[in-house]
Amino acid sequence: MHPRTMPALALAALLLSGGLAAAQDLPVTKVALFSSGVGYFERRGTVKGDVSISLPFSTQEVDDVLKSLVIWDLAAYGGGALGGTSGGFGPSVSYPSLETLDETLRGLGVDLRGSPRVEELLSRLRGAELVVEAPERIQGRIVSVEQRPTGKDGAMRATVVLLTQGGVRAVALDDMVSFRFADPAIAADFERGLALILGARDAGRRILELRLPGSGSREVALGYIVAAPVWKASYRLDLSNDKPWFQGWAVVDNPSQSDWKDVSLTLVSGRPVSFIQNLYAPLHLTRPVLPLSIAGAAEALTYGSGFEPEAGYEPEALAAAPQAARASAPIREKTVESVSAAADRLSLAASVAGAAEARAAGDQFEFTIRKPVTLERRRSAMLPLVAGPIAAEKVSIWSPDSGTKNPMLGARIVNSLGMKLPAGPITVFDGGSYAGDALLEFLPEKDRRLIAYGKDLSVEIEDSSAQSRETTSVTVAKGVLVLSRRMTYTRTYVARNASATPRKLLVEHPVTPGAELAAPASFDEKTDAAYRFLVSLPAGGQATLEVKERRPTQERVVLSGLSSEAFLAYASSSELPAKVKEALKKAIELKGKAEDAKRTLAELEARTGELEAGQARIRSNLAAVGRDSTQGQQYLKRLMDSEAELDGLATKTEAARKASREAQGSFEAYLGSLSFE
Repeated sequence: MHPRTMPALALAALLLSGGLAAAQDLPVTKVALFSSGVGYFERRGTVKGDVSISLPFSTQEVDDVLKSLVIWDLAAYGGGALGGTSGGFGPSVSYPSLETLDETLRGLGVDLRGSPRVEELLSRLRGAELVVEAPERIQGRIVSVEQRPTGKDGAMRATVVLLTQGGVRAVALDDMVSFRFADPAIAADFERGLALILGARDAGRRILELRLPGSGSREVALGYIVAAPVWKASYRLDLSNDKPWFQGWAVVDNPSQSDWKDVSLTLVSGRPVSFIQNLYAPLHLTRPVLPLSIAGAAEALTYGSGFEPEAGYEPEALAAAPQAARASAPIREKTVESVSAAADRLSLAASVAGAAEARAAGDQFEFTIRKPVTLERRRSAMLPLVAGPIAAEKVSIWSPDSGTKNPMLGARIVNSLGMKLPAGPITVFDGGSYAGDALLEFLPEKDRRLIAYGKDLSVEIEDSSAQSRETTSVTVAKGVLVLSRRMTYTRTYVARNASATPRKLLVEHPVTPGAELAAPASFDEKTDAAYRFLVSLPAGGQATLEVKERRPTQERVVLSGLSSEAFLAYASSSELPAKVKEALKKAIELKGKAEDAKRTLAELEARTGELEAGQARIRSNLAAVGRDSTQGQQYLKRLMDSEAELDGLATKTEAARKASREAQGSFEAYLGSLSFE
């Protein structure tokens, strides 16, 4: 194929073949999967000299990698990590921008947009200096790319016109053996543009290029966190024998771009804080545009950063340190310690009979598979997690809120395995066969948990409820009656066992808010919502459980606000002692007198109101007919009579108002003087 007919990408492959060393691959050696939906991946290997390492990721993973990537190149940096030495640069990471391909290519010195052919590409680079082997070497600037009839029988041929030191020369493209750009910047943009086009073939895939400068052979490691499927736990419980057997498996997935070959796999149970930060996409901020200051500008000032002195801090020693050492030494000291901690973090000291080692990691718990794991990309596996005897007891479990008379077949297990157990399903076997499925919530070490895997049709339970009220004390003080009572709630459970084998029945009795347990004297377990009572149920027999709870209550009554009917009700109540009832009866008499006095006063005030309204009407009529008329004289007489009656009512009303105040005062004073215990 002649250069004229080659696409630019193919031509670049020809030009660059053998020109670059392949990037070195670091295999995955450690994997830690978290139950929070992320995974820690560590790659480790031996490199020599300056190396470039290519890491493939999906576009969605790049944000997590940029947030968490850690590089250990201890030999190259004198025991440090993620930093440079005093004599050179440290590691660097480059990756394709998230901008579209056309936007990225537009910014390069070689325009490769639209898959141009070679003649079109060279035409876009008019003025660039080109070195051609055709087969003699010709070097000159591109003047144009033309079609000339220099082929067989006058066929048109693409021809590059070059301005050389010897003049203008024309070279047909199909006569060229090779060509290159003399300008290193154009050649670099040409190479970069082709690499971008190659990388864009998979829009969902990104390559991070890590460059590690150094000398000699040395071990390097990379660690990063990306999203990963949550690892899952599933269990088996065999209740057939005297010593129940427990077995746990871990279901893991390898969704990554790399195969796992003999990796150290750790499974972490816990819920650490995890989030995605948008670090990959370019971020542009809007800046204000300020007008020019015609009057001149103030001198620009800069200020150095400050910090608070710490104990043992020696400013002279810092001032005397070289600039590069000042920047890298604190980092090296901390990262050496963190590298050691990270290397030991995934190795577990405590062991459990089975295929995994386990240890606490703060508030989390880690399981490390004993043998290295091999798992190809896009495949999943089920790995043994734990196996051994466990403390378990078969029980039948019943709650009044279950809506059925039959309890559930279940077991009470105690985590005696020496490790925390993540949540997961349990397949239960009993009598050598499948018995049912159960769910296990997260179970800490030495904690107890109930599981239910079936319905116990051989047992039926009936329950009944009752409540009673008992007055414990009565007090009267300052006109307030206080009745202290004790409410007793009784629930009776009757269980019948039709099976030929005895049962252990665990009854979950709901807790009555604010009440205390009165009977039985103790319970087997208690949760926030229920007491648990263990009842032995004989074969073919029945058992009864009576649960009593007591709750104190108090009723406060302000006596002065009671109606006569309410007073009578309390005075005749069997809850009150005789002396209190006698006192209330006298209070009723006084209250009756006060109400009678109020009633008399109200009647007088009502009559006064009627007379005053009548006088208003008489005066209006009198004004209409005149005083001297016969009817006017009648109105005057009626007006005089009502005035005389009003004078008498005024005296009576004042006396009634005084009597009402005295009667009410006597009633209230009597109530305030009452005091009973």
